[in-house]
Amino acid sequence: MSDCGTRAISVIGFIGSVFSPWYRWSGRRNPQNHVCINVATYGPGGRFTMTDRGASALRQTNARFEVGPSMMRWQGNELVIDVNEVSGPPVISRVRGQIRLTPSAITGVELPLTADGAHVWRPFAPRARIEVDIDRPGWQWEGEGYFDANFGTRALEEDFSYWTWGRFPTRKGATCFYDATRLDGSELAAGFRFAEDGAAETIALPPKTALRRSFWAVRRETRADTGARPRQTLAMLDAPFYTRAAVETQLDGERVTGVHEALDLRRFRNPLLKPMLAVRVPRRRNWRFA
Repeated sequence: MSDCGTRAISVIGFIGSVFSPWYRWSGRRNPQNHVCINVATYGPGGRFTMTDRGASALRQTNARFEVGPSMMRWQGNELVIDVNEVSGPPVISRVRGQIRLTPSAITGVELPLTADGAHVWRPFAPRARIEVDIDRPGWQWEGEGYFDANFGTRALEEDFSYWTWGRFPTRKGATCFYDATRLDGSELAAGFRFAEDGAAETIALPPKTALRRSFWAVRRETRADTGARPRQTLAMLDAPFYTRAAVETQLDGERVTGVHEALDLRRFRNPLLKPMLAVRVPRRRNWRFA
């Protein structure tokens, strides 16, 4: 998020693009044949890119993840993301630029989301600075950054019906919450406090507090001090099954603003959604590196 709070960007690298209808229709047999670097910009002139690419577009080393014309690479202690994508409707245009993320520290935290470890969350850098340089007026800014990863050996909708996640920068570091309802009815409820040096501790969870539903009426809730009222401050992604937004809440008496997500996997299982997603997520099977 920008320091002024009016713009934001998210970049997700996928091997096995979990929200791609093409990957679902393929039977999810070969995740390397459904790769993507998804870039979304939020605020004035925001755009969304998510192209499902085939195995020929994937190149990897220990320090580089490359998908067709875009890549993520470690350069010293910076994660450098070079973007060259085409946004989907309603605004179809090329999105070019570079994002640089500098973590304050790298953590060793790993949270299994299911008892058998089929899904794992890794908050690598809960606190970071980000520099954005995208080829549009007003899209050169600095702000608050974050870097994590999710790993899984089964489809999300096979194990979960609903989850929310939130990451909030604080005066002393950052606080993250992960809440999920599994298909068997059991609940995951986890909270972590991270210091600037990456030191982590689990925390007593403040109560769940409802947020206003999204445009598509996705249920939303986050954590907040007793009696506090969270509120959305910047709309980001709003889909029939998934929302992302900047949310202001109160934690330990401190008003904080961070990124919040809610995911309704019961809706995502609906086969009628897949053709709708295909409009926003084009498939490009072949790629040749120069």
